[in-house]
Amino acid sequence: MHVQEWLETIPAVAVYVLVAVVIGVESLGIPLPGEIVLVSSALLASQHGHINPYVLGACATAGAIVGDSIGYAIGRKGGRPLLAKLGRKFPKHFSEANIGLAENSFQKWGMWAVFFGRFIALLRIFAGPLAGVLQMPYWKFLIANVLGGIVWAGGTTAVIYTVGVVAEAWLKRFSWLGLVLAVLIGIVSMLVIKNRAKKAAAQRAGATEPEPVPAAD
Repeated sequence: MHVQEWLETIPAVAVYVLVAVVIGVESLGIPLPGEIVLVSSALLASQHGHINPYVLGACATAGAIVGDSIGYAIGRKGGRPLLAKLGRKFPKHFSEANIGLAENSFQKWGMWAVFFGRFIALLRIFAGPLAGVLQMPYWKFLIANVLGGIVWAGGTTAVIYTVGVVAEAWLKRFSWLGLVLAVLIGIVSMLVIKNRAKKAAAQRAGATEPEPVPAAD
């Protein structure tokens, strides 16, 4: 069976559920490729009419909002010990440097760190649990969570779907290129965030070092 024909056999409901679950679990605080899954599904929708982009965007948005809310509740109940536990299970994502960078973002931007965190791979995982750990008022979290979920999930679906429709003839020949590009973007963004996390950790370490005591004459 041709790949194109095989893709058309995938039930639309399976795509909707997959997108909602992966994004929801990622927002809950477990590292998963939510953005890659969303981009790939939006591209698939642009090439196959049986997948409704409006339903896809709605499912992605619902997954983002619900997942973040559950993550907030878990973080509020688990507190700092939860971050330590996550650090042992996912040392690359929940390292002290990454947690420090996320905390600095929350201290600087407050509720808007939740909103803008939707567009940054690392903060997308941290936002819900960390907002709960830091005892952010729920009403502030909810506003930023809902707005961020709608703009990120809905906006990403709309943009990728539109690009896919406009470039449909080209994408039919190189449909794999969209997924490769999404993976590359995800890798680059993670490298940039990791580099910033190391710099932030170094600055914090330097700030906590005691000043040298001058030698007595």
